[in-house]
Amino acid sequence: MTTAGAPAIAPAITLRGINKHFGPVHANRDVSLSVPAGSIHGIVGENGAGKSTLMSILYGFYQADSGAIEVGGKPCSMHGPEDALAAGIGMVHQHFMLVDVFTVLENILLGAEGGPLLAGGMAAARAEVARLEAEYGLQIDPDAVVGELAVGLRQRVELLKALYRGANILILDEPTGVLTPQEADRLFEILRAMRDRGVTVILISHKLQEIMAITDNVSVMRAGEMVAHRRTAETTRAELAELMVGRQVLLRLDKTAAQPGAVALRADDVSLSDDAGIRRLDGISFDLRAGEIVGIAGVSGNGQSELLEVLAGIRPPSRGRLAVHGRIIDREHPADAGELRRLGLAHVPEDRQRMGMIPAFAAWETAILGYHHDPAYTGPLLLKGADIVADTAGKMARFDVRPADPYLASDSFSGGNQQKLVLAREIERRPDILLVGQPTRGVDIGAIEFIHQQIMQMRDRGCAVLLVSVELDEILSLSDRILVMFEGRIVGEVDGDKADARTIGLMMANAMDTQAAHG
Repeated sequence: MTTAGAPAIAPAITLRGINKHFGPVHANRDVSLSVPAGSIHGIVGENGAGKSTLMSILYGFYQADSGAIEVGGKPCSMHGPEDALAAGIGMVHQHFMLVDVFTVLENILLGAEGGPLLAGGMAAARAEVARLEAEYGLQIDPDAVVGELAVGLRQRVELLKALYRGANILILDEPTGVLTPQEADRLFEILRAMRDRGVTVILISHKLQEIMAITDNVSVMRAGEMVAHRRTAETTRAELAELMVGRQVLLRLDKTAAQPGAVALRADDVSLSDDAGIRRLDGISFDLRAGEIVGIAGVSGNGQSELLEVLAGIRPPSRGRLAVHGRIIDREHPADAGELRRLGLAHVPEDRQRMGMIPAFAAWETAILGYHHDPAYTGPLLLKGADIVADTAGKMARFDVRPADPYLASDSFSGGNQQKLVLAREIERRPDILLVGQPTRGVDIGAIEFIHQQIMQMRDRGCAVLLVSVELDEILSLSDRILVMFEGRIVGEVDGDKADARTIGLMMANAMDTQAAHG
């Protein structure tokens, strides 16, 4: 609101009639958007709705086919990121653009050295970084090597890079996708401090609870179009979800009671030490039964990833043993991932791009990866190309993978559609045991609902499901039993029907005894 007689404050960003095609795909359709200066503005939508494309146009990665961009009320042409930086726009990507072997200061300075006399530039940069750290609460050791920093600290480096280059408008693409809950809370504190000092933040996120908690305004995209704008205080998660998907979305899963059967997988005193001798798993023991979902809760980095790798046959245990349908697996009797697949175990890895697919492979190749020796896919000499493509098209239709093109490169799909393709590959094998790591990481609300339903259907068909997720709501919603990990150990077990976020959170911090002592 402006005072009488005072000039209206121009929006930080105005987009008018933005259109963008990629071949036959109309990624942005006549999109218009106005972002008030000094605000946190959320943009939500399903995977493939056009959010990232729109922000990539604003940042100069792509050029719009038509439409106009204004920054601070002035027309701007964005032919590359250098134009965006010159206009005061910075972008922090979901996958950080940092050089791991460089220090924090070297990464911040990279590309903005300030002339041939590097020493003078470094001294000036150090002073400016110290000022920015103090102003925005971004404290970090400028001489720390980036590759040795926790993920949350690396994100601070990206924020400092943008601020150092003079950005007063920041675009953040799924900024909490790789953060722990504690790191996400700290990020939000930083973003509020930036807003309070006049920085405009555009936040792309699929996590509606975060949008509700941190933004002032939110815009909704669907199928390349901008379909709604709301003041965050005047909307709800349910309304935003329905606007995103075009139908009502079940935000919490209704499920029947589990009917556990025979033990399908048993871990007995399983430990794992890495190449440096550091123990990553310490005496893990549990049973996984047919017809139940066992959730593994814990702050990222407490052994969940290593547990999945051991159970999937990627790494042998250093001590202890596993039993899969009676097959004993230990250091003397190892089983690789291929043998475990033949025993009826399927694995959806935590990192779909690094372990679940080969980005350059076509979708039909990703859809059979690991199962390519199956007689349904391979003949005496060659793969059965036409059969595989038809099989992949069926998977795409049943799992709503968009676009439904088996020949499209895997890395051309949005993250959520990549995830659905990997899930289709594993789930449609009808395995007896399903290991699922971070099933909805980077996935939109509509796809989350679908993926949760698929996991529940697997359980109800008698599959034994082990679920690893850093999303506590997901663990609480899906799990029949919850095991909590801390520093490579299981520190607690809770019945899914009796679990609550506070209790699980205390276990995740290994603070139950402390809490009881002070209770």
